[in-house]
Amino acid sequence: MKNRSISEFIEHHYRHFNAATLVDAAKAYRELVDSGGKMMMTLAGAMSTAELGLSLAEMIRQDKIHAITCTGANMEEDIFNLVAHDHYVRISKYRELTTGEEQKLLERHLNRVTDTCIPEEEAIRRIEGGMAGEWKQADEEDNRFFPHEFFYRLIKSGKLEKYYQIDPSDSWVVAASEKNLPIFVPGWEDSTLGNIFASYCISGEIKNVHTVRSGIEYMVELAGWYEKTATRHPVGFFQIGGGIAGDFTICVVPMMRQDLQRKDVPLWSYFCQISDSTTSYGSYSGAVPNEKITWEKLAADTPRFIIESDATIVAPLIFAFVLGI
Repeated sequence: MKNRSISEFIEHHYRHFNAATLVDAAKAYRELVDSGGKMMMTLAGAMSTAELGLSLAEMIRQDKIHAITCTGANMEEDIFNLVAHDHYVRISKYRELTTGEEQKLLERHLNRVTDTCIPEEEAIRRIEGGMAGEWKQADEEDNRFFPHEFFYRLIKSGKLEKYYQIDPSDSWVVAASEKNLPIFVPGWEDSTLGNIFASYCISGEIKNVHTVRSGIEYMVELAGWYEKTATRHPVGFFQIGGGIAGDFTICVVPMMRQDLQRKDVPLWSYFCQISDSTTSYGSYSGAVPNEKITWEKLAADTPRFIIESDATIVAPLIFAFVLGI
């Protein structure tokens, strides 16, 4: 078999079923951005611990992604990996662990995410130290920032550079900070750093709980970004997983059209979801795209795709295709 690029390999071999949908979705993605459209990326699951930054960072650098909505865990775990990669522990037989073996991981301060253990001291506590300084300074100066803005401030300060254990070009949050990319982080309080910030508020180390701006404020910011962007460009929606990252973001359109009565706000112009959730009309993650038409999120003629597979396998392939690799 002759050597092929990744894109050529995909086009040649991925001809049916989920594989064919991957190709269709990737081609439509590329057509949207090549014609001047913008793409919103939403990240659920543990994609950063799966090191999606290896491909996602380049998508950001090459202007194939124009905004990101993610869980607090995805944002922080990209930076945990940046500063503590060499201390992570991979457990290939994680399905076979006994409760006793899980307890031993806890005693070693290793927090398991499927087959990967995040080291508490080298990752979480190291970032806590730097982030606490940013929180306290903002609190003392009566300033308020969004969670992603605190990350941008910490990265741009250079305080973390001595701890880098991977090439920073493989960190999607670093790439986003360099582009000053809009990031929206709903439900940040359920992340590790969100929990830590709450503990600082309870202990009195942080005086003002509003030092970190809220999810409602993120929704207001998202509405402003979407309306400004969608009036000039078609805006697509690429969703990895389900949950709050996807639902928070996609509903900004019906909020503006129905609750604000701004009927001239365009619907999303493209939709693709990678999910291994069982198809179900009773769950958001498993709902088929057609259901979104009834909520005034997508139009009947919006290109829409659902790829029922593992995003850790599918997303890098789509990114490679969009990048022309």
